[in-house]
Amino acid sequence: MLCMAMRCPHCGIHFHANWDAYSFYRHQRPIGDWTYSTADCPECRSITLSVSGIDTAKEVFRQIYPLGANRRPVPKEVPSHIAADYIEACNVLSISARASAALSRRCLQNMLYREGYKDRGLAKEIDLLLNETDRQKILPLSIRATVDAIRNFGNFSAHPIDDKTTLQIIDVEPEEAEWCLEIIEELFEHFYVEPERAKAKKAALDAKLAAAGKPLSKP
Repeated sequence: MLCMAMRCPHCGIHFHANWDAYSFYRHQRPIGDWTYSTADCPECRSITLSVSGIDTAKEVFRQIYPLGANRRPVPKEVPSHIAADYIEACNVLSISARASAALSRRCLQNMLYREGYKDRGLAKEIDLLLNETDRQKILPLSIRATVDAIRNFGNFSAHPIDDKTTLQIIDVEPEEAEWCLEIIEELFEHFYVEPERAKAKKAALDAKLAAAGKPLSKP
């Protein structure tokens, strides 16, 4: 049984699941179904270690090195309170996928609140986002399906956030918790990075037009 890591926890680059599995031994005999696995990242050449096995009829996986999920840096445009939830969700992923998903849920809902998508429950707020008609705010087709899909993760979108449910434990698989982080990263680009990049391009164009004595570009 091997963990199929989606992204290198060291450098944040996707890597092949080139896992090698080894049994645990006691007195030269394997110990049950427990194994430890190693994989090296072809980008940064760093090693990831995991332990997996069966405990009381349930599959168990735990990344033991590195602890946390050191994904790509948070863009500077992301508000600090939203970035903090994302970073904590990354750091606890290997320890508790459910806790990571709870933090991702709060991070996602806070992003939607900030952009004006507020309703009774995350599922309805996602509907508001997907039904956006403002051409400047409509989600790219590349991320619409993934944003919509998180409503199928256990009770991820079942309840509104309030003082009692803001960090409600959510039943998800480890792969789903990691997918939540990837969706959040894509929304960081959509909500914060791309608008600032567009503003910078417009400012540069206007500077060139002004220097040439021409009218500025339209808003």
